[in-house]
Amino acid sequence: MIRVRHLVGLLAIPLLASAPALGADAGWSSWGGDPGGQKFSTLKQITPDNVGNLVRAFEYHTGDLVTRPPEVMKRTKFETTPLFVEDSLIFCSPFNEVIALDPGTGAEKWRYDPEIRTDYRPANRFVCRGVTYWLDDQAPANAACRARIFMGTNDVRLIALDANTGIPCAGFGDRGEVRIDVGMKLEWPGEFQITSPPAVGRGVVVVGSAIGDNRRVNAPAGTVRAFDARSGQPRWSFEPLKHDGIEAGHANVWAPMSVDEARGLVFLPTTSPSPDFWGGKRPGNNEHANSVVALRIETGELAWSFQAVHHDVWDYDLPAQPTLARIETGEGPRDVVIQPTKHGFVFVLDRDSGKPVWPVEERAVPQGGAEGEKLSPTQPFPTHVPALTQQTISADDAFSPFPAFMHSACAERFASARNDGLFTPPSTQGTLEFPFTGGGVNWGSAAFDPVNQILYANTSRVAHLIKLIPRAEAAGFNPPPGHDFGQQQGAPFAMSRSVVMSPVGLICVKPPWGETVAVDLKAGKILWRSTVGTTEDLAPLGLPFAWGTPLVNGVAITAGGLLFTGAMDAYLRAFDARDGRELWQGRLPVPGIANPMTYLWKGEQYVAIGAGGHSEGGTSIGDSVVAFRLARAGESPSLVSRTLDRPGGRFWAAVSVLMLATIALVIAGLRWRVSRRRTV
Repeated sequence: MIRVRHLVGLLAIPLLASAPALGADAGWSSWGGDPGGQKFSTLKQITPDNVGNLVRAFEYHTGDLVTRPPEVMKRTKFETTPLFVEDSLIFCSPFNEVIALDPGTGAEKWRYDPEIRTDYRPANRFVCRGVTYWLDDQAPANAACRARIFMGTNDVRLIALDANTGIPCAGFGDRGEVRIDVGMKLEWPGEFQITSPPAVGRGVVVVGSAIGDNRRVNAPAGTVRAFDARSGQPRWSFEPLKHDGIEAGHANVWAPMSVDEARGLVFLPTTSPSPDFWGGKRPGNNEHANSVVALRIETGELAWSFQAVHHDVWDYDLPAQPTLARIETGEGPRDVVIQPTKHGFVFVLDRDSGKPVWPVEERAVPQGGAEGEKLSPTQPFPTHVPALTQQTISADDAFSPFPAFMHSACAERFASARNDGLFTPPSTQGTLEFPFTGGGVNWGSAAFDPVNQILYANTSRVAHLIKLIPRAEAAGFNPPPGHDFGQQQGAPFAMSRSVVMSPVGLICVKPPWGETVAVDLKAGKILWRSTVGTTEDLAPLGLPFAWGTPLVNGVAITAGGLLFTGAMDAYLRAFDARDGRELWQGRLPVPGIANPMTYLWKGEQYVAIGAGGHSEGGTSIGDSVVAFRLARAGESPSLVSRTLDRPGGRFWAAVSVLMLATIALVIAGLRWRVSRRRTV
């Protein structure tokens, strides 16, 4: 599961598609734009030529920042993507409140509060990535709950609401909700939750789960559950992990799923078994874990499965929604499933069979795991589509913008750890994992332009240090600040994990730390890369280094030739989809670490994003949804441009570098004084 905790780190000196196309008169009816997750809009009113004329249409606040205690807000991640359905923008807050807004003004139309508890610590923070819309075509035109909103909750409920009023659907479960039986006793109430929107098709609604990582071998199972979308009655359940001769849990589905209504298939991106970093009690490939799994949505019957990582001990689960597209392969059009991964690969699979469209090779990978480990000797490597991000790291990749001691410290940290490249096993020595467990690509997933046949994805370039801690030492282990610690109960090792940082809190990997990548799938070619984000809202004094920020969120693309994305600084950005040039920045109240969306309302195209910050990313926290549209007559464009290419930008960048260099020198001097006193 995603862990961007202590990512920041960034500056820790606090640092032609087969899925239904979008209608030109509307915008965004599913979390991924359409049920197949293409995140593409046919709208083209906003273009590269006029994007600079965008103004802020509205800024809506949920009120959580005022009504919730600060210690609770510090455990939130505002990752929601609104839907545009039933003439409303509908989204969920981190506390599973469902809110409907007027699409033009942002005025609140209705609000539903499930009143979840907030006096505990959910394993994955308080988070709700979105809700799901379903239209019951068997219900009378004006019937209550003909149009429904489904949501899974942090306290493990599936809720159905009338999409026009927010009133719970009385005929669904118990007065509008189904309480899900986890199947075993939890260690604490937050060990198990639902964080991503359900999938729905053919009258069936499907939910996954998010489970606390690295707690224990005998962890909750990653069962996927399906219910009748009208009554809430159970339809089927599917446990991805085969338990023949193994001891493990998880292989759950925490990321968004995709649906092919015509084929009657739901596509699951499954996770690793438990625990993440030692698998001695789960020998073999752990079938259906770390896989794209296609099920028949009406019955739960397995159609096919493709495994992207064998016997995962790196937390390289599949975090991204499978993208359903029709692509031109050179041998005619073909319906496919596109699956990006944390370790940077893109697997392109036939929609009906799950077989790779282009060859995937089993290649030998590093061996010599920890005591009791039984690693897979090979892993699958795609041969046609190149990796979206760098996959190996060395001392030459250590970041050194300032005094030499910083480069030396980062290089030493790289050198002191085991580092045999991709799939280096976790070790007691400490192992460099690159890309880190946050990606590559994460839950923001990929976007696909069906007209130009281009795939777009946000990526991160960060390294983790993974260390196994022998059981005898684990009981008294006190993790240093910035280290994630997991007991891995039932295994001979506990674990710690941390982003590899310099002495002054900079990520040790050379920037860019976050990029958007465009890929021509047919040609198997990277078309462009563009750095996304600055340190402006993370560094002291607002120093705006254009180094990019880690990107766990995704993008939205339009027929107008634009790509929109947020980052870990407080801007919504627009890029030219043809060449990756950054064209526009719109200021947000806090960082928008969520997937943006776009829609048409009363003849005007809007672009909206959830802007509430991210507690695992170390950003400021908020509670807003912000929308932009083109300026009307008499309005002044709200253009905020803080790129280093603006007039005077390079001067202020140079000043910023000197200021941070000075800070680094002062810290170095203090460290030297302390060390000298100790030697004396």
